[in-house]
Amino acid sequence: MASTRMSTADVAWLNMDRPTNSMVVNGVMWFDEPVDWDRLRQLYEERFLGPYPKFRQRVVAPSLAFGRVRWEDDPTFDLDRHLLRVRLPAPGDRAALHRYVSEQMSRPLDRDRPLWETHLVEGYNGGSAVFSRIHHAIADGIALIRLLLSMTDDHADETLFHPPELEEPERDRSLTRRVRGLVSDAVKVSGQLAHEGMEVLTQPSRAVQLAELASAGTTALGKDLFLPPDYRTVLKGQMGTKKQAMWSDPFDLATVKAIGRAHEATVNDVVCTAVTGALRTYLEHRDSLTEEVRALVPFNLRPLDEPLPRHLGNKFGVVFLPLPIGVADRTERLAEIKRRMDAIKNSAEGVVAYGILSVIGMTPVQVEKVVVDLFASKGSLVLTNVPGPREPVYLAGTKLAGIMGWVPSSGGVGLGMSIFSYDGDLTVGISADARLVPDPERLVDAFNDELTALLKEEHHPEWHVG
Repeated sequence: MASTRMSTADVAWLNMDRPTNSMVVNGVMWFDEPVDWDRLRQLYEERFLGPYPKFRQRVVAPSLAFGRVRWEDDPTFDLDRHLLRVRLPAPGDRAALHRYVSEQMSRPLDRDRPLWETHLVEGYNGGSAVFSRIHHAIADGIALIRLLLSMTDDHADETLFHPPELEEPERDRSLTRRVRGLVSDAVKVSGQLAHEGMEVLTQPSRAVQLAELASAGTTALGKDLFLPPDYRTVLKGQMGTKKQAMWSDPFDLATVKAIGRAHEATVNDVVCTAVTGALRTYLEHRDSLTEEVRALVPFNLRPLDEPLPRHLGNKFGVVFLPLPIGVADRTERLAEIKRRMDAIKNSAEGVVAYGILSVIGMTPVQVEKVVVDLFASKGSLVLTNVPGPREPVYLAGTKLAGIMGWVPSSGGVGLGMSIFSYDGDLTVGISADARLVPDPERLVDAFNDELTALLKEEHHPEWHVG
């Protein structure tokens, strides 16, 4: 029976689980046509279970107090316990899918089994949806998104193949080409919309260089440790176990790019400006407006020109981005966001945060909780921007219509905002603690209004939503 020690960074994410906050990466894909169940099942056997052993392994606690948590093959593993087939309740519209996803996100994964599930949701608007839940201890968001995209094809009629063992060079090249081809799409888009918020995704060498700058790292460590708690707003407080998830109509990505070019800014800058405006509107509505709130923005530290390792794992950093919600003028807000984003790109904070995460994974759970709460107190939301393929892709022979995903919020952070781009569209999604944010639809509507207003202010007649 195969058994491997869990890395300290992965242990840290495992121990962050709480009844009010499960450390699970959630993602949903939707399709205008039904997805074939038998083909989907074969796809998971060949491209999901085959190359990556962790999806057949469960977590085993150490027998001694100071032992290391391990991954161990589940002797009773059954794909049918993890790949589920369900039917969406009537009327089977997007609101019904929102409710289904929200209910599932409120439920922790079973620690006695491998920490993942995928649901084929039939009866969604005449087509299907595929909802995936994978624990962060298995891998970080960028790795899991790359993995899920590696399961798609460029054409509907591509033949499923038996994936190679990753250590066999001759056969490995075909998988490598597939993964690199999919990743290259993401890299091109991420020049405008960087994964999980940062353009440093497209420059992994920059992250490596930052890691080597000891003086910069020391400064960043001091900054993070002595950063005061974030402003107290309705976004902070006692959390519950119920979560809510929803997403917007799509925006035309080309039009958003045009706004960025007009201001010598990136798509990421424009989107963050709209997010900031949406938070301003929401907090004003709830009589909780302040000068700024901080977003925790994860970014990738893993080279994108290399295939994913068999063990997957976590390798990313986090930076704090202060969002200037006190700035009322949208043009001024965009300029300020750009200034702050540019400063973060040259910061060593993210690399330092990854180092801290690895260290706290070696500490007792009680100590880790204190450190996680300390860092979580410095932010009010997790903000992620994820570039998907620029052209349509197919899962199990069915064309993907849209995609949304959320990384978990650690500690007492109860709000996640995700922006996904795919096939020329840009969509925003909300994942919120129902006690802190009982009306996430207001945030979605406010984002739509803010981005629409930015487009109108630039007098672009071609703008549109949906």
